[in-house]
Amino acid sequence: MPKMKTHSGLKKRVKLTKNGKVKRTCSNTLHNAGSKSNKQKKRLHKGTYADAANVKTIKKMLPYS
Repeated sequence: MPKMKTHSGLKKRVKLTKNGKVKRTCSNTLHNAGSKSNKQKKRLHKGTYADAANVKTIKKMLPYS
């Protein structure tokens, strides 16, 4: 049986935590940043976790991590 391939686009965008959660960056951070408030931009710099609906798919796409 051949090795499974890791999704190379996804491995650059998410990290798996020690407890098995999927950590990702917030969206809407770079484009049109001038119209967003400083408070909103600061909040978006923090990471967040992926939705439970997507975790199963993400973990399937990252088989060796």
